[in-house]
Amino acid sequence: MPRTKSRALGGLFDLDELEESIADYEHQMSAPGFWDDNTQAQQIINQSNDAKSVFNDFTQLEIAAENVAIALEMYEELEDEDALQEAVAEAQSLKEHLEAFELTLLLSGEHDGLDAVVEIHPGAGGTESQDWASILYRMYRRWVEQHGFSLEVIDYHDGDEAGLKSVTFEVKGRNAYGLLKSERGIHRLVRISPFDSNNRRHTSFVSVEIMPMIDDTIEVDINPEDLRIDTYRSSGAGGQHVNVTDSAVRITHEPTGIVVQSQSQRSQLQNRETAMNLLRARLYQKEEEDRQKELAAIQGDQSDIGWGSQIRSYVFHPYAMVKDHRTDYEVGNAQGVVDGDLDSFIDAYLKWSLKDR
Repeated sequence: MPRTKSRALGGLFDLDELEESIADYEHQMSAPGFWDDNTQAQQIINQSNDAKSVFNDFTQLEIAAENVAIALEMYEELEDEDALQEAVAEAQSLKEHLEAFELTLLLSGEHDGLDAVVEIHPGAGGTESQDWASILYRMYRRWVEQHGFSLEVIDYHDGDEAGLKSVTFEVKGRNAYGLLKSERGIHRLVRISPFDSNNRRHTSFVSVEIMPMIDDTIEVDINPEDLRIDTYRSSGAGGQHVNVTDSAVRITHEPTGIVVQSQSQRSQLQNRETAMNLLRARLYQKEEEDRQKELAAIQGDQSDIGWGSQIRSYVFHPYAMVKDHRTDYEVGNAQGVVDGDLDSFIDAYLKWSLKDR
């Protein structure tokens, strides 16, 4: 792939501009007083690392394409088995680099690079739905581990007999929000309930909310007078999931009725800061949803864009299947999916959503 051609990928991004951005970040990082503002300094470093990663991915793609061209020329000259195998190997390498770079393009949304806040809430159904919520929580923990990300619990409440009543956690890692945003919505489970002595089939629903953990570069207007802040003693629900403290914090944003809480930190100050960050994320998400609804009304779009739409079904009886209702992508290995194998669903969603973009 000649460099002049590779710089013109339909305007998806400008490689020359990316080089200029990297140079500008390095100039800022070498300036005196760069570390005077730790938060801003870390943001610049993260932006620089992301830009370098994209640039390096594309450079590797160019090299792989050039290697394929050279291998094909060698095969045309020699026409022997070794030259053919070399060309096939280089073509496979190019395919892998293309897939990696495609993911870079798919994760080009405004907040895709940020950490993600995940909230899981069981629907009606008591123990059965609460158990399904805990299975989903385990699924996301497995996925986080497989990708080398980190997970920090913000709030956790055990179920009455099994499972959980609710959990809020932050997933930290590059593109965490961009990858996990595909999970936002209602997840439906069909199985023979282990809590039913008559072995009947049950259907359960759990809502999953995904928000970007927005940073200080994004302004969210919060009037302190609109907040009601309560402190309480953590019950220690969730066992190992949270620390038992006397300084859990609940913040209510009275104009919207949004309630957030944190009990995972060891001090009231830390829990208050965590809860405020979560409130900022929730308010920003609400603003985005309101804008989407307004745009949909203008365009005459009657589809449900709210968080409550059913997005995926997990069926364990009378057959095994997981199907995403937005993309129509499905697999037969339902157990593998709840064990954390979500990448194929995430990939299908990103490609589907890119068409709308």
